[in-house]
Amino acid sequence: MKNKLFKTSMIVLSALCFLRNINSKDSIAAAEKNNIKFSNDSSDFVLLSDIVPDAILEIRYYSTYNFVGERIDGYDEPTALLTKEAATSLKKVSDELAEKGYCLKIYDAYRPQKAVYHFEKWAKDMNDTKMKDYFYPNLEKSVLFEQGYILNHSGHSRGSTVDLTLFDMKTGKEVDMGGTFDYFGEESHPDYKNITAEQYENRMILRQAMMNHGFEPLAEEWWHFTLKNEPYPDTYFTFPVSENSIHK
Repeated sequence: MKNKLFKTSMIVLSALCFLRNINSKDSIAAAEKNNIKFSNDSSDFVLLSDIVPDAILEIRYYSTYNFVGERIDGYDEPTALLTKEAATSLKKVSDELAEKGYCLKIYDAYRPQKAVYHFEKWAKDMNDTKMKDYFYPNLEKSVLFEQGYILNHSGHSRGSTVDLTLFDMKTGKEVDMGGTFDYFGEESHPDYKNITAEQYENRMILRQAMMNHGFEPLAEEWWHFTLKNEPYPDTYFTFPVSENSIHK
């Protein structure tokens, strides 16, 4: 009986420690209220480079060049992870675009929940505006939550969302999309018209190729796509971005 009680106590303690590490009590309570599930199971995830070896990785949240200005929690390595289903579909996108002389450049893929909490904490610190000139020059930081730029949960944490652009194999340069990744403003909307015809067409080339293979675009970000039939629509994953998360 004592052993049984001890084991039960340890399970409960482990669960409490896990939740404490991923977020505050308020956020956990809100997640539970909305039937949001967390998981640390990476068994259905793959390294994107194993499936799409010609994709260029520029994982911004591993670097300091992002809207926070520092490496983001949970990005242990500059690699990209996705569910098997999303990676397989992205391979089809890559193959289609390769025929047109492009390869994919990846800014972000799977994003651990810990990273989302890092964004949330940053957004609440009104004194930290060191990257404002680069990523949100026309917005006050206080509106980032209400305008939806910062959220408590991200589709990226479900493992089937990717942020990307096109890379021109002929010129050896990133394709001009008329705007930069993670810029907070209407200039990032895919249908923004105050850009050149060529820049708009480049956005549409990427958009159409992604939609051809099962990805849905986001109305506010030309670089953001989610697999329409994502395998984990209600689960947010917590393991870090690392090869060790996949190759255990």
